[in-house]
Formats: sequence, C-alpha cells, structure tokens
Amino acid sequence: MRRWTWLLICALLGVVMLLGGLLMPAHLRAVDASVVQQAGRRTPALVEQGLALAAENNLGAAQLLWQAAQVERLPGREKLGLAVGNLVSQHPGWMLLGSPNPRLEKLAPRPTTPPGEAGPRAVAAAPNPDDLPEPFTKLLLLLESRERALDLLGSSTNPALQELLGCRALTNTVLFWPSPSAAGQAFDAALLVCGLLLEERQLTPALSNAVYALAWAANHGAKGPLNSPTSPSAPYANTQPLEQVLLDFMSLGQRFNWGQLAVFTRSLEDAETLRRLAFLVRKNEGQLPVLFSAVLLSGQPAAVAGYLLNFSQSGLADLGSTLQFGAGGVKELLERNQRCYGSGWGRRLAARAPFHALLAVASDYCWLMPWVSLGMKWFFYLASGFLLAAALHFAWPAVSSLEQPLQVRGFHVAREILFALGFLLVVLLLTEPFLSQESQKVELPFPVRLPLLARALPAAISNLKPSFMNQVSLLTLLLFFVLQALIYTACLVKLAEIRRQQLPARIKLKLLENEDHLFDAGLYLGFVGTIISLVLVSFGYFKFSLMAAYSSTSFGIIFCSFFKIFHLRPVRRRYLLEAEAAAPEPELAAPAPTLATHS
Repeated sequence: MRRWTWLLICALLGVVMLLGGLLMPAHLRAVDASVVQQAGRRTPALVEQGLALAAENNLGAAQLLWQAAQVERLPGREKLGLAVGNLVSQHPGWMLLGSPNPRLEKLAPRPTTPPGEAGPRAVAAAPNPDDLPEPFTKLLLLLESRERALDLLGSSTNPALQELLGCRALTNTVLFWPSPSAAGQAFDAALLVCGLLLEERQLTPALSNAVYALAWAANHGAKGPLNSPTSPSAPYANTQPLEQVLLDFMSLGQRFNWGQLAVFTRSLEDAETLRRLAFLVRKNEGQLPVLFSAVLLSGQPAAVAGYLLNFSQSGLADLGSTLQFGAGGVKELLERNQRCYGSGWGRRLAARAPFHALLAVASDYCWLMPWVSLGMKWFFYLASGFLLAAALHFAWPAVSSLEQPLQVRGFHVAREILFALGFLLVVLLLTEPFLSQESQKVELPFPVRLPLLARALPAAISNLKPSFMNQVSLLTLLLFFVLQALIYTACLVKLAEIRRQQLPARIKLKLLENEDHLFDAGLYLGFVGTIISLVLVSFGYFKFSLMAAYSSTSFGIIFCSFFKIFHLRPVRRRYLLEAEAAAPEPELAAPAPTLATHS
C-alpha cells in the first residue's frame, strides 16, 4: 500500500508539472501571442491612431490604417471606416494628395474641359473610401506639375534643398538619365519628391543632413560638408549614393500619395532604413496597409525593416497579427525579434474560468522576465520527467531475495534524472514552435536600374556563399549528439552501480557480460537514427544531408568506443585479476602408496 501511495502521488505531481510547463507561454524561438497581448495593454490601438489621423484631416494615412483594420478584422474598424467615408464624401478633392495642403494643391494639372461645358466624363461616380488616391510620383511625372514644383522650391532658403536642386545640372549620373536629357523626367520627379519633403519639413534632421551631405558630394566630388574637404584626387563625383536615395523616395512616391508619404517618412533616421523600407514596399505591394500600419504604430521603422528582412516569409503576417494588440504589442514583437506563435488549445483554455487567471499571470511573468520564465518552464518539464520516472520505479515489482545483493542504494535516482533529461528533450522537440525552421533572412538586392537606362551599373557583385548546412541538419546533429550523450551517461551509471555491488569479482564479470546489449545501445541507436533519417529524406520531409544522416552512426561509434576503451576495459581487467587472485590454488596430487616388502 505504501508503494501504491507513492506511485499515485508521483504520477499526479508529474502530470501537474507537465501541464504547468505546457501552459507557460515562453518559447525558445518564438514569442507567444498572449505575451504580446499583455505587452500591448493600455497602449494606443490601431483604430485610435486612425481616428486621430482622420481628425487631423490626413485622409490618405487614415485610409491605409482602415484597410489594415479590415484585413486583420480589428474591433472598432467600423467607426474608423465611417470617419474615412465622411472625409471622402465631404472633401473629395483631398483624394488627390491624401491631405489638405494649399501649396501642393497648386501642382495639380488644370482641367482640360472648359468651365460650363459637360464633357463625357463630367459626371463621375461618387468617390469610394476604399479606393486609394493617385500616387504622388505619378503627379510629378507631368511636365506642368514639375514646372510648378520647381517654381515652388526655387524660392526656398533651405540650404539642403538648394544643394539638391543643384544636382539637376549633373551629367555623370549612374541610375538615372541626367535631368537635361530627353529622358530626365524620372530624375526630376525623384528629386522633386525628396525636395518637397525637405521643404515641408517632413524628414527628420538626421535624414535631412544625410541628403544634404550626399547632394554636396554629388555636386563637389567630396564626402560632404559635414565630413571632409573636397578631395583633389576625385575629379568626378560619385553620384550613385544620392541617386539611390532619390530612387528610394521615388519608389515610395509611386505607391503612396502625399499624405501617406509624409507620415511614412517622418520617422526615418538614415538612408539605410529608407533603402530597406523602399525594398520592402516594392516587394509587398499587396500588403502595404499592414506594412504602413506597423511602421506608424510602432514608431520604429528601422526595427520593422530589420524584422521583415530577418523573417522574409512570415514576418509581415506576424506583424499583422500583432496589430490587434496595439503599439505595445508591435514593439514587443520587434524587440524580441522572434516569430509570433498563437496556440489554438491555449486560447481555448484561456477562455475557461479556471485557467484564465493563471494564464494571465503567466503571460505577465513571461513578458517581464522572459528568460526566467523559460527556465521555469524547462524546470517544470524536468520535474515532470523525474516524477513520472519515480512513479515507474514504485510501480516496478519488488526484487526477489536472490537479487537483493545487486541493489545499490540511491542509483535509481540517477536513472530517474537521466529519464528526466530525455523526457525534456522529447517534450521540447514535440512542443517548441519553429524549432527546426530554416532561416528566412534575406539580403537587400543590388541597386536596380530604371528600364529606360541602357548603361551598365558599376556595382561589384559580391560572392554569395551558400550556407554550410541548414537549420534542420544542425538540429538533427544536436539531437543525435544529446541522445548518444544520455546513453553514454546511462552506461556510466550502470558501470558504477556494478562496481559498488558487494559481490565477488567473478560475479561482477558475469554481470558486465550481461550488460553488453546496454553498452552497445549507442551503436544500435546510431544505426536506427541513420535509417530513419534516410527514410524521412526519401519521403521528402526535409532536404537531404549526408552529414545529418550519417552523424547518428558516427556518434554511436565514437561514444561506444570511448566508453568501452576508457571505462569498461580497465574495470574488466581489474576484475579478471581479482578473480584470478581469489581462485583457490590446485592441491598437489598425493604420492601413490607403496607396499613394504621384507627382504
């Protein structure tokens, strides 16, 4: 009865510890959605930010936030949609620029239909709040609009803007045709997009200074007025850095109207962030509302760009899923720089009364102390494995009287610890999200040419070296190594147990021979691991890797050989000598009796 009592206690505690580890929302390579939700409490929400933009009459930016709220089905999106619809119906003229701006409205071309005449398209359909306004670059590609923009900027006293306008005289451009040429409208449009942002003070001081320095270098052949004087060894200026910045601004202007472009660029701190975001905007044109909302809500464009480059396949979807948690949730995901993971059964448990409070406390703890929470979760798994192994120990039948000398006190605890380590490994492999996921990181492509340019781009192509092995291969190597290390430790424990048994040396030699299959378990596991790897590869579950497939057998041979040569062989030699020394010496044969004869 006492053994059964301990069995039930250990089994119940082991199951409780396992559930506690499963319910702890801490992961090795992901951040749980409940933690992101906890971080986003009482922070500005997307709908609130959109209503604030609508109150500021920024129709274009509010429209993109509304579309993102529709895509993610955020609560309160109907209110934001109503505000956007009211702006569109009351001020249809704002659809051109996305926000009221009397100075820039002068750039719009004059209507071709004379007043009082009804043309074939004079009666237009009512504006739809779901339609995006015209891109800002498209407006500047018109000759009339460019001339008005040049007149507007020509009277500015901004030194950065004046230096930028001086670049229109350049003839040694790389990415664009020069402005004086017949195909120079693209260069003029890109330059005007950047110049209008400077004139309207929509760029940060750091980015404005960077544009000023690049324009100075393009005009005078030096690094810029903020860095070094003009170099006499450079007769021709390198205009490519400035052209790349202008190309990025034009690329953004081709997809945003003025109101959206101003909001999107007002928090950029350097040209590298601008280049990354321009690349991401070109790559994800179908998901611009989500990308725009993530940049605006977080206020960290550099972090958004880095996150989307690290997770090129799933990053935008994860950012979109965190928009419902407000600015704090998006910032937490960017700070963790991990994928977002939401467990279906975890959400179902969180909806029930007994688990709701526990999960709220666990999520708050994982948000404030992530690494401590992860360590606690692994401790729960270890304790669960140890308690379940202890339950199996109490469930095992008692040994007979003949086997009593073989029992060594305390060694079952070592076996239970080994079982707990193996249990931890198995549970982590089965429950950890994205553990075997390959890297999604991408590098920015080389600067592209405009289609109308025919000159080659003088950019050196760097050597792209493929990765030595993928994430799955590394995980397979680690798994086989840990399993072989556990078997190796189990063999050491068994060898130490036999050494401490109060038995003669000849009996210990027999016991060592009886454990030959255990001592060869590393080899057996190595062969099985290689066969399973090859079978999984043949079915296409992961990419083929000879190193990963044959590492199991290699580790088995190495660990088994090391154990038998350096541990088992010396013990057997000692027991052989002790057995020979303890064996009784053979007695000498007694001489044959002789019969006495009388002479």
